[in-house]
Amino acid sequence: MQDRSRVIFGNAVSPKDYEKALKSKAKYARKYGDDSDVSYSAKLVNNLCLYTPLGVRDIRVAEGEGDNGFDTEKGVIVGNIRMGFGHYRISIAMASAAHALGYTPYWMDLNSYPETTCTKVIGAQNDLYSLGSRLSQRFFLFNKLVWEPINYEGFRKLSYNAADQKNAELMAPVFANVPKDIPVIGTHVWPAQAAVHAGMKYVVNAIPDNWPMALHLSEGSVHTIQTHQSYMGYRILNGMRGKEVLRPMPEDSLVYTGHYVDHELVANLAHDCEARLARKKNGEPMRFLLTIGGAGAQRELFAAVISHLLPAVREGRAALYVNVGDYRKVWEQLKREVIGLGELSVEHFDNWPETVRFAANAVDGKVSGVHAFYHKNIFEAVYCTNLLMRSCDVLATKPSELAFYPVPKLFLKRIGGHERWGAIHSAELGDGTLECEDVPHTLQMLDLLLDEETLFGEMIKAILVNKEAGVYDGAYNVVKLAMGLKNK
Repeated sequence: MQDRSRVIFGNAVSPKDYEKALKSKAKYARKYGDDSDVSYSAKLVNNLCLYTPLGVRDIRVAEGEGDNGFDTEKGVIVGNIRMGFGHYRISIAMASAAHALGYTPYWMDLNSYPETTCTKVIGAQNDLYSLGSRLSQRFFLFNKLVWEPINYEGFRKLSYNAADQKNAELMAPVFANVPKDIPVIGTHVWPAQAAVHAGMKYVVNAIPDNWPMALHLSEGSVHTIQTHQSYMGYRILNGMRGKEVLRPMPEDSLVYTGHYVDHELVANLAHDCEARLARKKNGEPMRFLLTIGGAGAQRELFAAVISHLLPAVREGRAALYVNVGDYRKVWEQLKREVIGLGELSVEHFDNWPETVRFAANAVDGKVSGVHAFYHKNIFEAVYCTNLLMRSCDVLATKPSELAFYPVPKLFLKRIGGHERWGAIHSAELGDGTLECEDVPHTLQMLDLLLDEETLFGEMIKAILVNKEAGVYDGAYNVVKLAMGLKNK
């Protein structure tokens, strides 16, 4: 196994930072064990939520149910973890594009194998990340002094990548019996790093966000990015060791692809935009989709937005979709905090077939009132937003991975400094607002979208222009790139 923590794209790691990387791996090995000698099986089962619409099959690495019928010609592995909802959402986009292009998507969640060292290491770090996200929304000083700097500059450092690469060596064993010639698309850097360490031959590392950070580097894979700004920053490893000029990434290690978006949203984009304009013109309720992130943060901000919109909902000028993901307690808290919310709401809770029917009927049907969505199953919790996006008029979200989707967007305050660049990119493209960094500015933007036509209409125009330019074709391009590596 090549030691990828000593030298990163030709840039030597200092002895001090390398020693820290070794200690990091040793700490996790002591706490969770080292299963490098274990030969985990690799079996396939149909994904209960995504098999029917997208043909997704899960890769299991424990003895039990499943088959070994990997399609080594048309198969493509989407390697991921749950860390928030964003990485799952990118994975769904890749699976959707692969299915549309005639390939077989295999879902490999490295955070779903509880018997492995891999999942124990990822789970520990995910718990810390989720806690930090929630605390950052509750405590101003923690956000200012700890969370923002970590997410903005801490993860940017090349030394951080050295430690991650060393830790990823503990994650490689889950690939033991996965066919090595099936392309892997990592939608988080750890699956990409683990795949490279495990000897997978064709690995693509689909980088999220719009702020270049060494956190996302997986040397040995081909890196893809969604924006030209990110391309420039990653190519020269900008600021990843202070002001030092570093050796750049090789040109064949980095590819601009465009935004990672589901096939269903891209293919129906023109129809859905036309329907949005027609609803606005006809005075139908403007549909706002509010979606809680995978860390469960921002409840207080949601309460303010909902309280502000409820009078318009009662008047028939607005309608609300509220997806609380797999955080039912958030919805119960919202009902207690927002007077009248419960009486106006229809709850679509843990009934996936009914949620799918509602989303499909809403595309060309009528919608009024408030519709709340909760699903215990993580796939349903995430995919619910994707389904509702087609029929919503405005998506209200923090500027995370949803910043790259082709729907008019109202950006709530970020969670982590790296997210600000998603809002900046979207605002420059014209398909989203500036980031609203406090409640008054959020409510001002709500009123502009609800009460006038110009801002909303300009976003729709921009989305159509971006579609023609191929901005939203990133998922297709990543899948084609991954399969093309095999066919060189």
